[in-house]
Amino acid sequence: MTTSQQHLVLAAARNNAAWCAAMSRSHGLAGEFGDRAWSAPARTPLYYPDAVTLAPHVVPETLVSRIDTAAPGASVKDSFADLDLAGSGFGVLFEAQWIHRPAGAAVPAPESSWQVADSPEELLAWALAWDGGAGNADLFRAELLDDPDTFVVAVRDAGGGVAAGAVVSRSDRVAGVSNVFGSPAAAWPAVLHAVGSLLPALPVVGYEQGEDLAAALRHGFEPIGPLRVWLHGL
Repeated sequence: MTTSQQHLVLAAARNNAAWCAAMSRSHGLAGEFGDRAWSAPARTPLYYPDAVTLAPHVVPETLVSRIDTAAPGASVKDSFADLDLAGSGFGVLFEAQWIHRPAGAAVPAPESSWQVADSPEELLAWALAWDGGAGNADLFRAELLDDPDTFVVAVRDAGGGVAAGAVVSRSDRVAGVSNVFGSPAAAWPAVLHAVGSLLPALPVVGYEQGEDLAAALRHGFEPIGPLRVWLHGL
């Protein structure tokens, strides 16, 4: 990993932790940023970790002591893939790659229009499309609309429905993209166009795995470093 990639991973990890914190706040849960990790004292919303490392070589015992492992589902985002949490009762849930796309890189003209969901009704329509009938659309609550650094991007089909989308998270150094859904051919050009319009000076980061990673690479991203997510009791 080059020095530039190391700095990008540090920025991507902090950006992602800030998004996890925003999602937790929307559910009434306040987490805490430390020098080396963000953590929440109680169970975070579905799919969101209880801790995110912000620097390499965090002491596992110190990190685990900051989260609730008694309740089922405790998880840790190991942003640098350098922890061994097996001794604390965790197993690896999945591995992925941080990705990066430079600010100002050319974006193909999107075939579909996009907009930022800025009302409870628009957010609900986005969440229902993101959820695909799994019953978890209420994960995205109207309180997210009060966060000035969170942009829920909805990509519209010809009939005006939500066909694809993503969440864009602003931080000082990067724009994070997460929760990308829909056809990659429709989603990525429109989402990247949205980022370029909303936050033109910021490079774009996120993380993906498998086919989703391959789709991101086809749309101009590069892998910059590994991460792992650990699940307690796995």
